[in-house]
Amino acid sequence: MTASNVILVHGAWADGSSWAKIIPLLAAKGMTVTAVQLPLTSFEADVAAVGRAIALAQGDVVLVGHSYAGAVIGQAGNAPKVTRLVYIDAFAPDAGESAGSLFAQFETVPLNAEIRPDAEGFLSLTPKGISTLFAQDLDPIEQAVVHATQGPINGAALGGTLTQAAWRARPTFYLIGTEDLAILRVDQERMAERMNATTRHVASSHVPMLSHPEVVTDFILQAAA
Repeated sequence: MTASNVILVHGAWADGSSWAKIIPLLAAKGMTVTAVQLPLTSFEADVAAVGRAIALAQGDVVLVGHSYAGAVIGQAGNAPKVTRLVYIDAFAPDAGESAGSLFAQFETVPLNAEIRPDAEGFLSLTPKGISTLFAQDLDPIEQAVVHATQGPINGAALGGTLTQAAWRARPTFYLIGTEDLAILRVDQERMAERMNATTRHVASSHVPMLSHPEVVTDFILQAAA
């Protein structure tokens, strides 16, 4: 059964515009596409935002999550309309786990040194973090846009725990960025293997949807089919 709806969910330090190169490519293939804008204020609020998008979809849904959003789709993806899950350089917690608890088990990444909290506990990335560790394979103009549009995330959202992992009951796909300096390849491969996911590798930073949009689009279409 082919799913005709794709719901794209951005991660931390991003917004819906991070999918700007993917949306027209999917639409050209006849897919109905929604890019959710996460509030990034709490895990529960982010799951609810995705839930609203799923509720509006007419028919089966391929739910796509990047980075932190892997945790969000793992919870929101339990909705009956969701038939496939796609993880793009993403956290993949099981029930009782969070993005933060997984991250604590991972290899130390250079990006950590470029995260800055504000007075209310929202985390942002420095320009250096964007240009050298988060989106190092984009040109300087695109890096400036990524920095300007980044969505600061409430640090507590990273501790949001799944009650049921949707990937336990659905076909799951995982795209691994081999040059990722935010979630290292070795940790992505471990998560993908645990999920028994269909995997593909791309020589990309943490943002393959911006640096390799055709690869990401093809992978999503593979999941949809």
